[in-house]
Amino acid sequence: MAAKPKLYYFRGRGRMESIRWLLAAAGVEFEEEFLETREQYEKLQKDGRLLFGQVPLVEIDGMMLTQTRAILSYLAAKYNLYGKDLKETVRIDMYTDGTQDLMMMILQTPFSPPEEREENFALIVKKAKTRYFPVFEKILKDHGEDFLVGNKFSWADIQLLEAILNVEELNADVLSDFPLLKAFKTRISNISTIKKFLQPGSQRKPPADSHYVEVVRNVLQF
Repeated sequence: MAAKPKLYYFRGRGRMESIRWLLAAAGVEFEEEFLETREQYEKLQKDGRLLFGQVPLVEIDGMMLTQTRAILSYLAAKYNLYGKDLKETVRIDMYTDGTQDLMMMILQTPFSPPEEREENFALIVKKAKTRYFPVFEKILKDHGEDFLVGNKFSWADIQLLEAILNVEELNADVLSDFPLLKAFKTRISNISTIKKFLQPGSQRKPPADSHYVEVVRNVLQF
């Protein structure tokens, strides 16, 4: 029996959360080792596990994988969530890159000066409503299908749901003008593996708090 994938990261969302989402949606159990001290991080570096000196790090299929985008692409392909041909794959790439841009703004804001955070969060909600969500509403309207690409569940659907839920934590009514995205959120949330991941007690992580920010700063020394 193959070993479970092992994830090395902080005890929070960060760049690892989309990886957790993808594995969970694929129905894959995984283990986690949380970085809480500078010594743990330095040991990973000394052991040569961090190709560019950065986490996330995922141990899977006899490999030590770093670089978030590479990890996500590998997992999507491995678990048949990456389209049936190059045309579908590039559309999935476009959509996931777009949602990742939005999510990175959310992930970075807790590390900004406290006096800037509320303004930054308000800007994120504004951009979601004016730049990102209208695109996906139109995609769903134009093809009239349940999923974003090829009428088949894919990585693009998983990451869009993650982005929607992240923005809803900032503004619960953010989908009020997007009826197709509302229906999409309900539909994808009810897929059995995702429904399980959304339940309390799963490996899904909460939004960043001050303790998480402090741990990351101390481990990475910035």
